[in-house]
Amino acid sequence: MKVTDVKTYHVNNPTNKLPEHWLFVKVITDHGIEGIGEVYGVPFDMNIVAELVKSVADRFLIDTDPFQIERLWRGIYASGYDQHPDTTKLGIISGLETACWDIIGKELNQPVYNLLGGRYHEKLRSYTYLGPNPDKPEQTNSHQDPIAAGEAAAAYVKWGFTAIKIDPVMQEPPPPPGGAPVQISVHTLEATEKVVKSIREAVGDKCDILIGTHGQMTTSSAIRLARRLEKYDPMWFEEPVPPENRDEMARVAQHTSIPIATGERLSTKYEFRELLDKGAASILQFALGRVGGILEAKKIAGMAEAYYAQIAPHLYAGPVEAMANIQIDTCSPNFLIQESIRRWDGFHADLLKKPIRWEEGYIIPPTEPGLGIELNMDVVEANPSTSTAPGIYQWGDSREFGKFDAPQDR
Repeated sequence: MKVTDVKTYHVNNPTNKLPEHWLFVKVITDHGIEGIGEVYGVPFDMNIVAELVKSVADRFLIDTDPFQIERLWRGIYASGYDQHPDTTKLGIISGLETACWDIIGKELNQPVYNLLGGRYHEKLRSYTYLGPNPDKPEQTNSHQDPIAAGEAAAAYVKWGFTAIKIDPVMQEPPPPPGGAPVQISVHTLEATEKVVKSIREAVGDKCDILIGTHGQMTTSSAIRLARRLEKYDPMWFEEPVPPENRDEMARVAQHTSIPIATGERLSTKYEFRELLDKGAASILQFALGRVGGILEAKKIAGMAEAYYAQIAPHLYAGPVEAMANIQIDTCSPNFLIQESIRRWDGFHADLLKKPIRWEEGYIIPPTEPGLGIELNMDVVEANPSTSTAPGIYQWGDSREFGKFDAPQDR
């Protein structure tokens, strides 16, 4: 079997929710089997990213055997003689590698998880970001207002969710992620505690609370906030400081009983090894469209087992990356919980011939070969994106520095 062509599809997300668009990759073989992948988190004009994908594919994938995952991965990773976890390169690797696994599974008539150890979990617990209250869609301040937060959390519990995530620190707008970490005010500390307290009182012990900050704080500020929130027993404290300094994240971990979760902005086994060795996090949140692909994520999950650390893959992308996550979750004994985009309905479902199956707070792994999904190409082609923005958070433009528009649904 040989790869004969690679195509990209820049798809608009018409739901007015972030991210506003996605980049899908299709790898085509001479056996007539096609695989799909998704490129995530490359911080450039997505039209340029599509050209980068094609350039890399021309050099390393066309006319090669898609089964040779390790050779493909090493070839791209070491190109340029850098061998460094560059997120642009790793985003491209991830999309192409995922598509190759889809091909391998289809050729062998097996879901990818059966090729990586087999089905360990029959169903996968999922959580969603606390967006607008589904019972009160006009209520969009669930991250800032304690009453709104409690009501929205209770509504998601009625849907079946047993865990919800919130970033209550957004109520005092700091510089966007990428700016220097800040010492948050006493006012924000008080307001954040009130939001989390309201959620705990609304959901009781029926739902876990995930504190999902975005690296806004200094180490000392994160420790101060953690001490206030411990009494509400959150499942985790996510990315309390920027991910670039694992020593400081470890210092937060040493000063709180709340488990530290991180990983969406990291890539490769090398960065996660450092995270584990320093005791900086016990819950790993790699993003399958950025970390280096399916096999790299499986290696990281295996490393984490030796530290009794768990995986909770990050998902802020389309349904292709979501299903790559689901393959890893299904075959990993140390899987904890999977981030979902609400119930996988709406446009996420429209993009697929058969939607992701979600029932009462759990994702049901597919049994179909490969990733277990097929893009509905009529919908893909009917929703081309003309945006020149990166397919990721729209924070960090120097012209907008100091403004902070939080995503309402992640």
